[in-house]
Amino acid sequence: MKTARIMLSLLLIVTVAASFNGCKKKEEPKDYQSQTFIANENGISEKVYDDAKLFSDQMMALTGGLKSTELDTVYMGQCILATLDWTVSPFLLTIDFGPSNCLCTDGIYRRGKILVTFTGGYFEIGTVITYGFEDYYVNDYHVMGTKTVTNMGPNNSGNLWWNIVVDGQIVEPENGGTFFWSSNHQLEWSEGITTPWIWWDDVYLVRGTASGTTVEGLDYTMTIVTDLVKKLNCQWVVSGVLNIQPEGWPLFVVDYGDGTCDNQATVTVNGEVYYITM
Repeated sequence: MKTARIMLSLLLIVTVAASFNGCKKKEEPKDYQSQTFIANENGISEKVYDDAKLFSDQMMALTGGLKSTELDTVYMGQCILATLDWTVSPFLLTIDFGPSNCLCTDGIYRRGKILVTFTGGYFEIGTVITYGFEDYYVNDYHVMGTKTVTNMGPNNSGNLWWNIVVDGQIVEPENGGTFFWSSNHQLEWSEGITTPWIWWDDVYLVRGTASGTTVEGLDYTMTIVTDLVKKLNCQWVVSGVLNIQPEGWPLFVVDYGDGTCDNQATVTVNGEVYYITM
C-alpha cells in the first residue's frame, strides 16, 4: 500500500504559460501548484482508512479462524494490543495503539483505538465489518468517521469481493483544518485466497470512486479508471490509474506504474507529465 508519502509527493511545481487570442489581453495562468494539496488530502484519506482494514486483517489472521466464547488477546507487541471479544454480538476487535504516539513498524506514529465489529465470519457472504475510531491519530492527523465493508461473495471470475463505503473526516495536526472524504470502492481478492490466514501473499484489485471537500472548502471527485493493484508485501500501489477532478480546475491523472514494487509514479496535468517519488 501507499504510505501517506504517495500523495504528499503530488505537491508538484507546475507552471503554465498564458495563451494569446488575437488582440485579447493575456489571460492569467492558473496556479496549479496551489491546488495540488487536494491530491495530498485524498491520498492521506486513502491511506488511513485502508490501514484500518489492513491492521484488522492482520490481527484476524492471527486467530487462525478459531472462535472461543471469551475475550481473547490476539496480539501484544510494541504499539499494538489487539483483543477480540466473542461475548458480544456483533463480535468486536479492538486494536489499541495506546494513549500517546508510538512509532509503528511502517514508520508511522499512531495512538488511540480502531474498533471493528463483525456480523459473521470474514469469509462468509453477507458479513458486514464496520470500522470506527476512538481518539485515533495517525502522524497527529485526527481520524474520524466510519468504514463499512460488506462481503459480496464470489464475482464472475470466482474471486471474493467486498463493497467498501467510507464516510470520513480528518483534522489536520494542531487543528490546522478539517477535510472530508467519502468513497465507494470495490475490493477484489485476486491472489492469495488459497492461503487465507497468510496475509502477506495477498493481491487485491481496487476500483470505484470518491469525493471530498478540502480544508479550503473546495469540492473534488476521484475516479479509479484502471484498477489499482495492491500487493500486501509491498507498501506501495504497484499499478493502476486514477483521476482527481477539483471543481473549476484541470484534471490530475495519477499513474502508479507497470506492476513493479517501487516508489515511482507519474502525474499528468494539461498534457504535461511529471515524475514523482512517493
